[in-house]
Amino acid sequence: MSLLDLLTGNTSNQVAEKAENKFGISRNQIIALLAVAAPLIISYLRNKSQDAKEAEALNNALDKDHDGSILNDSSQLEARESEGGSILGHIFGGDKQNVENQLSQNTGISIDKIGPVLAMLAPVIMGYIGKEKQQSNVGAGGLGDLLGGILGNASNQAQAQQSSPLNDILGSVLGGGQSQSSGNPLNDILGNFLGGSNNNNQQSQQGGGLGDILGSFLGGK
Repeated sequence: MSLLDLLTGNTSNQVAEKAENKFGISRNQIIALLAVAAPLIISYLRNKSQDAKEAEALNNALDKDHDGSILNDSSQLEARESEGGSILGHIFGGDKQNVENQLSQNTGISIDKIGPVLAMLAPVIMGYIGKEKQQSNVGAGGLGDLLGGILGNASNQAQAQQSSPLNDILGSVLGGGQSQSSGNPLNDILGNFLGGSNNNNQQSQQGGGLGDILGSFLGGK
């Protein structure tokens, strides 16, 4: 399953329905958030996997807790939300609040809801990675290449297919995926995609990147 398949398939629709019912957020907003959050989380994990200890810890976590069953069992979504918060804290570390602020500004999801929604999405994304890991039969040493391959394949697929809001979001997110230079996914993905994470809030909200794409995607929602 490609990352684009995850975003357009039954799993994302089930996640969006659950989140819509629980948080009162439109399904399109949830799917758009997933389209940005998934590559961002994968990029952070790819960076972490360059450290042997982090790679081993991720490998163990995937083997133990993320076999991909959540992709076919929507009942796990709410049950694993608290676990999702811990996952995000480990992945993003000191960037967590900044990530949430940027995503809140550019998706229109309020700051008090963005964290809980991301916590619901995190185990799904980890489950997807775990399933890909099983199918590729890689261990800790191969995680960096696996995660890089997921991002590269998603970028190629988004660019090859006919333009659509989701393809445009994913293509923009992953546009610099092959040439990340700062070593910080927050800068490499969110910074470029959102028109610069150092811009003031008003400028970030008014134009550029995700804001413009979401304008058409979420129109009327």
